[in-house]
Amino acid sequence: MSVRQIVHIDMDAFYASVEQRDDPALREKPVVVAWLGNRSVVCAASYEARRFGIRSAMPAVTARRMCPSAIFVPPDFSRYRAVSQTIHEVFHRHTDLVEPLSLDEAYLDVTQPKSGLSTGLEVAIAIRAQIREAASLTASAGIAPNKFLAKIASDWRKPDGLFEVRPCDVQAFLEPMPVGKLPGVGKVTEQRLTQSGLETVGAIRRASPGILESKFGRFGKRLIELSCGVDESEVVSERPTQSISAEDTFESDLLLEETTATIERLANRVWRAASGEPRVGRTVVLKLKTSDFNIITRSHTPERPPMSESDLLRIALNLQLRVELAPETRYRLVGVGISNFSDVEVDTDQLTLFE
Repeated sequence: MSVRQIVHIDMDAFYASVEQRDDPALREKPVVVAWLGNRSVVCAASYEARRFGIRSAMPAVTARRMCPSAIFVPPDFSRYRAVSQTIHEVFHRHTDLVEPLSLDEAYLDVTQPKSGLSTGLEVAIAIRAQIREAASLTASAGIAPNKFLAKIASDWRKPDGLFEVRPCDVQAFLEPMPVGKLPGVGKVTEQRLTQSGLETVGAIRRASPGILESKFGRFGKRLIELSCGVDESEVVSERPTQSISAEDTFESDLLLEETTATIERLANRVWRAASGEPRVGRTVVLKLKTSDFNIITRSHTPERPPMSESDLLRIALNLQLRVELAPETRYRLVGVGISNFSDVEVDTDQLTLFE
């Protein structure tokens, strides 16, 4: 049985790089992709902006404070999706086993590439060159015998980097690595591990399995597997949609009835996204976050799934009426979603009309 060849492709500062590509005045400048506002967050930052410590998901006001000279550009997701489509067309020249993680990131199983290249390294080199030619953007790539190692490798020499972890090098690669690099190890788990003297992946591999499982339960067993470079998860090329949603944070807190216009706008965005799905969503969800950060959700699954934008909006507005907090409660965020996707059912009553 041949060793798997997994490639992880991660575009470099994708949204910001698209903006710099399309506007020469932004090149080599600290660009921050974010809406301006006290409650906006950074969607992406160019590498010039990252030198100031700016990172995705931080408040835009913090980014402005860290780099007063930063150029803020509002995101244009329709343009980013179009570029992403071009990039994915490059992926599919080499394999049909492509698992997208986001617009700018994907796993590829190239154990048997369509392009006829001999190794995962050759495929990664070709993909990076073809992305540069097709989209005028750079991508970083990691090549390894499994997904989690490939993902770590793609970050090893960013930006515009390429790194391969060969099967014979797995243990040497993992040995000195901080435990926080392992998938599933967040800040709390990392702190617990380091407090136990387990600061590196090599230390976990040498630790007693019984102690790890007693402290971390089933995840302790997973930590042992990861520390040995074991990850059997497959590249899943067709992961069915579970939910589609959109949300907005207000510039200033609103009363419940003042959220209606935003619900209408979000319902339009969700319906446009859902209309491209081969399956139908049956459950409509309304999400609200109060000014003191409490999250409220209301959902409804009608007998017939919503078949139009007006159906979706009507249900969402009915869910708004089911929020029973005090009238003076103010809200900082609202979201609309549709979930519980399943195959379209044929209406047999309608079919009999044409028999």
